[in-house]
Amino acid sequence: MTDLPQIARELMTHGKGILAADESTKSADARLTSYGIIPSEEKRREFRDLFLSTPNVEEYLTGVIMYEETLDQKASSGKLFPAHLESKGIIPGIKVDMGTEPMPGSPKELITGGLLGLEERLAAFKAKYHTGFTKWRAVVRIDGTKLPTTSSILENAKRLAQYAYVVQEAGMVPIVEPEVLYEGTHSILRSKEVLQQTLTLVIETMKDKNVDLSAVIVKTSMALSGKETGRIDSPEEVAEHTLDALMAAVPSEVPGIVFLSGGQGNDQATDNLAAISKRAKEINTPWPLTFSYSRALQDEALTEWKGESSNVDSARAVFISRLQKVVAALS
Repeated sequence: MTDLPQIARELMTHGKGILAADESTKSADARLTSYGIIPSEEKRREFRDLFLSTPNVEEYLTGVIMYEETLDQKASSGKLFPAHLESKGIIPGIKVDMGTEPMPGSPKELITGGLLGLEERLAAFKAKYHTGFTKWRAVVRIDGTKLPTTSSILENAKRLAQYAYVVQEAGMVPIVEPEVLYEGTHSILRSKEVLQQTLTLVIETMKDKNVDLSAVIVKTSMALSGKETGRIDSPEEVAEHTLDALMAAVPSEVPGIVFLSGGQGNDQATDNLAAISKRAKEINTPWPLTFSYSRALQDEALTEWKGESSNVDSARAVFISRLQKVVAALS
């Protein structure tokens, strides 16, 4: 039988993080277009390969979250990406939610779909690609005191809990990601309040569903003033309010918490992680912390790459440089 808590601990190995390379086809194409790259299936493969085939990337990553298309694409090594990652000692992961849709009765809020047929998809992923973990993202939007509604948080929590239970039954570790969006005009205190409320409900709902919390990784946003306020919170403020929410909501048996960058700038996400890591040591948090960034790790490398094969080596050097900065933020 698969030792799921052990896999979770491996994903949370100190000094390493998880790369979120799970942009959907639509999102990946939009990402490439934003860097002046004409998107295609082959360009998406090259986009993934740029990062996943970077020499020595295993020194900084324990896992990579992939999108379904990527599972059947090949790295420059000639191996399918999951096997390529396994050969480097990196655990292949897969995003299994099917995206968001407006919530009935509250169309400004979103609920995440993908439970239908999930068991069958999980069995196929594990059998063919040896995926060791999965991810499901829910979205929580703040709008003053009107949003989020408790009903939307609870509905997403129920779906996250059902997802986590089914994933564990399939022999994989679930990452639950209830993302409190950075977008908005809210204060950092409102962000903290919603973060705590959301995580509390998610944890309670997983307990009710008999999810093994020792084999679940929580992926969370940081407590931040809404992006539209124009306010850039100090890293110390972010650390204090984020950890206050986490300490109140997340029990000690959870084997780890990973942070998403969620629209923050590269340096902003790195500096905030450093402050959180420092304060976590001061208050002796019961769980290890690390990163699961996407854009904040990829942005500089994509700017350098521009879709040109002649720029691959220099783009990978930029990627490694950012990884080193983010890993250093953990120490």
